[in-house]
Amino acid sequence: MVGGDERAARRHITIAGAGPGGICAGIKLKQAGFEDFVILERSTRIGGTWANSWYPGLTCDTPSLLYSFTFEQKMDWTRACAAQPEIREYMQHCVEKYELAPHIRFNTELSEARWDDDGCKWLLSTTDGWTTSSDVFVSALGMFNQLQWPDIRGLEDFGRQAIHTGNWPEAGVDFRGKAVAVIGSAASATQVIPEIAEDVASLVVYMRTANWVAPKEDAPYPKAKLEEMRLNPEVGLKSRREYLDFAEALLTFDKPEMMKEVEGKVLENLATVDDPETRRKLRPQVPLGSQRILFSNNFYPTFNRENVELVTDEISSITPQGVRTVDGRERTADVLVLATGYRTDKFLSVIEVAGRGGVRLEDVWREGAHAYLGITVSGFPNLFMLYGPNTNQGSILLMLEHEVDYVVRKLEHMRQDGIVWLDVRQEVMDRYNEALQQDLDAVEVLQTIGTKYYRAASGRIVTQWPHTMAEYRARTTAPDEDAFEEHRAEHHASR
Repeated sequence: MVGGDERAARRHITIAGAGPGGICAGIKLKQAGFEDFVILERSTRIGGTWANSWYPGLTCDTPSLLYSFTFEQKMDWTRACAAQPEIREYMQHCVEKYELAPHIRFNTELSEARWDDDGCKWLLSTTDGWTTSSDVFVSALGMFNQLQWPDIRGLEDFGRQAIHTGNWPEAGVDFRGKAVAVIGSAASATQVIPEIAEDVASLVVYMRTANWVAPKEDAPYPKAKLEEMRLNPEVGLKSRREYLDFAEALLTFDKPEMMKEVEGKVLENLATVDDPETRRKLRPQVPLGSQRILFSNNFYPTFNRENVELVTDEISSITPQGVRTVDGRERTADVLVLATGYRTDKFLSVIEVAGRGGVRLEDVWREGAHAYLGITVSGFPNLFMLYGPNTNQGSILLMLEHEVDYVVRKLEHMRQDGIVWLDVRQEVMDRYNEALQQDLDAVEVLQTIGTKYYRAASGRIVTQWPHTMAEYRARTTAPDEDAFEEHRAEHHASR
């Protein structure tokens, strides 16, 4: 049993990560008749980000009816945008219903994956020294797997409690009566700041760039509405289609009237800030869509509290007692909260990966992560990525389903035709990414300074899909057998 102490010497398929991607992959593999697979999870629980993050206020910006698998629609979410515990419960439900638990090995973190040219297999190593091998390697590590620590002088010298929102203490934090400094003002900051402001003695928010924070449909569903959706699933499915249509229309950023309407709603949201100077500082200076759009009803009103201060002066250093800005002023802090997100440009390169001939993925991605369909990279046979480069769009769960469906079809093709390994052709991958970058270049709002979140150090946009989710599905369902080099061997029985 994989979930126990036994360690298989070799698996047909190894999946890294038991978050939404790994869960979706495991379910669809089982449905396709693939049972010889293992899911390696570095933590002690399933759910990925939804299991490893639990800072106060953590919720999903995507409406919950759209943030569930199409094959396992949940119709009794307690509110439009569910909080972390409810999403985590949904993921656990999926694991239990589809009997994935025997396939999951916890406390097992991959550190290295190397393709064995002679053995036609992946050699996998973990941080505790275990090694195994697998015919197929599926990375479900996604974008949010390595914390982004701010590059601020003296950070290591801070003498009190410092917390990253992505590594929140499981026991929680007692903020009562304390002076708190929050560095960052994007997604996690927007959620955590209103939650802790009521308890702290003082809260200083250090903001580098103002974000677009739209109002959020977030009221709890009345009991009558929940009952209606339970008894008549079509009610919830209708709402889901409406959410999907809105996301598909907005997130290509090519409809000026719609963009203007959303901008107006953000400015109405911002107008709840009483102080004109604070309101001016919080007004975004980059186009809507050039950053990740955020959603909150209580972020802006928090700055009306007497115990909350917004600082936009650049931080010069962290001191043992607090934070010093370039004007020379030092503000003391008992707790330092780093709301600085993740290294969203790293993807699978957070571990050491080597393909055919020992070529390192990190070297291939020197100018920025890229892949064919965001799923597979030339020179790395039988490697598939979920939530890989340039697949960030709309509902991540829906995008993951399209990616997993593609991977399963490839594995079925290999099984049927006795293919030992397949590898996307270099010229195919290059053409795909050249066209993709041209399409990204055509999205005007993505050409501004606000797009740092989306870009590698080279400036290449590595996270975003510039089209609709429906277009991505069309690309991943189109026949493309000619795009791959395939290796068959008579002595390998088809699975």
